[in-house]
Amino acid sequence: MPAPDSALGGADRVRMLIPLPGLLRSLLTEHLDPGYAAAAAERERTGGSRRPWATHGWQALAALLIAVVFGAAMAQARSTAPGVNAAQQVLAASVRSAEGTTDRLTRRRDELSGQADDIQRRQLRDDATGRDLLSRLDALSLAAATTAVIGPGLTVTVTDPGMARDLTDVSKQRVPGSRQVILDRDLQLVVNSLWASGAEAISVGGVRMGPNVTIRQAGGAILVDNHPISSPYTILAVGPPNNMRDTFDHSGGLQRLRLLEASYGVGVSVANGDGLSLPAGTVREIKFAKQIGP
Repeated sequence: MPAPDSALGGADRVRMLIPLPGLLRSLLTEHLDPGYAAAAAERERTGGSRRPWATHGWQALAALLIAVVFGAAMAQARSTAPGVNAAQQVLAASVRSAEGTTDRLTRRRDELSGQADDIQRRQLRDDATGRDLLSRLDALSLAAATTAVIGPGLTVTVTDPGMARDLTDVSKQRVPGSRQVILDRDLQLVVNSLWASGAEAISVGGVRMGPNVTIRQAGGAILVDNHPISSPYTILAVGPPNNMRDTFDHSGGLQRLRLLEASYGVGVSVANGDGLSLPAGTVREIKFAKQIGP
């Protein structure tokens, strides 16, 4: 019988060249590298489990440097705090003084405007042409929201839910990180719906709505003609109450409020009222005008 071919090496030589079962066995049984065990034994023999004094010294030095830096920062903050507080007080006093001056000038302007209006009316009542001109001026003043208005109408009150339980879910927060639900576009839609319902004059949060008045969002605040308003938002609309109510009940503005009421717990109240008082709007002078068209 011929001997196994030396070129092939035979079955025994093939088993010696493929030591895979032994390698797999070692990987499954020996989970740690032998070097870890040797290092642990050397540390136990030489007592090297404690760190050298040099390491502790560097750590102490680093801690001392950190303490020095924080101490210097605190000292600097304390030294500059009086100056910062003084500057803040000066700025706050300046703002209060400017606000007082503005309020005083505004009252004076309103008084002079009222006196001029009274003189104008007395002069125009003398003849038919003047009375016709006066009636047209009154209509324009009402459209421009420059005269105070008292009459019947609707009162719409919208209240943010505040601490309502269903707002703990962030998916129900219209403003991330805030409990505010009512946004500027909601009040805009309500005001537009009241105009479409037949309102003759509207105020939002005590601010008269006119041609140059806007409702917009600034962060978490709602500004009406640059005056901040907060919940509850009160909207007064002077006009025929019954006809306005019938139309407003089917308007997009009230439907939006009802949807917010059902989804977020917003408080919505619509009521008829008599003797609603709306202030006059701010009079703005037009300094630049350009004719559009022929």
